[in-house]
Formats: sequence, C-alpha cells, structure tokens
Amino acid sequence: MSLVPVSAVIIALNEEQRLEDCLASLAFCAEILVVDSGSTDATVAVARSYGARVLQQEWLGFGAQKQWAVEHALHDWVLCIDADERVSEQLSLAIQRHCGQPGIHAYRFPRCNFFLGRYLRHGEGYPDWSLRLFDRRHGRWSDDPVHEKVMVSGTVGNLTGDLVHDSADSLHHYLQKQNRYTTLQALRWDCRSKRSVVFSMVFSPLVRFFKFYFIRLGFLDGWPGFIHILIGCLNSFFKYAKIYERQRQHKLASR
Repeated sequence: MSLVPVSAVIIALNEEQRLEDCLASLAFCAEILVVDSGSTDATVAVARSYGARVLQQEWLGFGAQKQWAVEHALHDWVLCIDADERVSEQLSLAIQRHCGQPGIHAYRFPRCNFFLGRYLRHGEGYPDWSLRLFDRRHGRWSDDPVHEKVMVSGTVGNLTGDLVHDSADSLHHYLQKQNRYTTLQALRWDCRSKRSVVFSMVFSPLVRFFKFYFIRLGFLDGWPGFIHILIGCLNSFFKYAKIYERQRQHKLASR
C-alpha cells in the first residue's frame, strides 16, 4: 500500500487499553506521531510497536497540547485523532483518494459515537461533524482548554466515512469528565461581562433537547440516545449555573 503523505497525530496519557485499534486504523498514513504526557502504563511501548514516533510533552491543555503535536509532525497535512477513536475503512479510502486536492485546505467528516452499548446514529451523537484533517499552513488548533477546535483560513471539504469513537467510559466516568468540562468552560467566562446568564441557564437546555431529540431524531436511538441528549442539556445548564455562581462571587468581591 502506498502511504498518504499525512502525519497522524495523537495525544495520549495512559491509553494502552485503547490505543491499538486507533493505531491499526492509521496504517495508510506516512507518519504516526504520538505525543505522550507522562504515561505510567505501556502506552509508549504500544505506540512504538506500531512504528509510531513518540515525543514527550507535559500537559498544556487540550488545544495547546494538540497544536504542539501538530507543529512537531513531519508532514504539513495532519490527521488529529484521539486514542479512543479509529478511522473506518470507508474514511481511510476517502482520505487516500481526496487528501491534498488543489484548493482544499481541510476536511471534515462524520464521527460516530459509541454510548451505553450502542453506536448513536441520530441526535447529538451523529453525524457530529469533526474537522480533523488539515494543512497546518492554513490551520491550527485553538488554545481552548476544552472543546478545542481547528481554525482554518481556506476551503473546507467534506469526506464520507465515519471516524468511530469507541469510548469505553462508564456512565460514572463520563459524568465526571463532563463535570470537569463545564467547570473549565465556566472559568473562561469574563465575570465582568454585564450579560445575564439566567436566560441561557433556563432556555438553552430546553432548546437543545427539542433540537436533538425531535428535530434531529434522537428518539430513534432509544434510551442511550435519550440519556446522551439529556446529559448534554444538563451540561448546558450546569455551565451557565457555574458562570452565574462566578458572577455573584465577582460582584461580592468588587464591593
């Protein structure tokens, strides 16, 4: 198989249990780069067994860590993927066929999420469009500590085939992660802002539920789909509730 001049980039910490499937799905890439932030398990050994180049970098936050990895890749075209994700065969073929086409500077593709024993195909869980393949001369990761995104100056194309997200998190660990994420989001809010968050705290979850459960047909994913969407709505509520708390603390401190 001729390799595509793309660097597959993965940031990892103690991912030995989930990394193999991810690495195996990247065999078409000319380089696999794993940036490790201090794993104490066999993550590094697993990565090297698949021919990956491994670099060490202390944790900088999601956006900054991914951008650091992108800057140390060998190729300008980079495919950024998480350790619990894998490239489907259809997506692999699409990347091999279309990557580097003139006039296209980045590609996005659908991500299929595994949740509570089921691959979600509707609602918030699918197609979950993800921009992960881009020319680093025209794009970069944002510095957001959570919910980071790729910012591109140029044309973005769409590819067929799924990026499969095989998260094995229990509901307990999933909720813990969401709690951390909403806290990080709230901490980025400028407490000096005069904008009231009460309206968003009340109505954002309601609008979100109607959009994803009814308009985006989330009810077709059964109970896993319902729970996934409801957690997303609660995340929206708690994010604004935490912002509201910070605003009140800021007002009291400024008196």
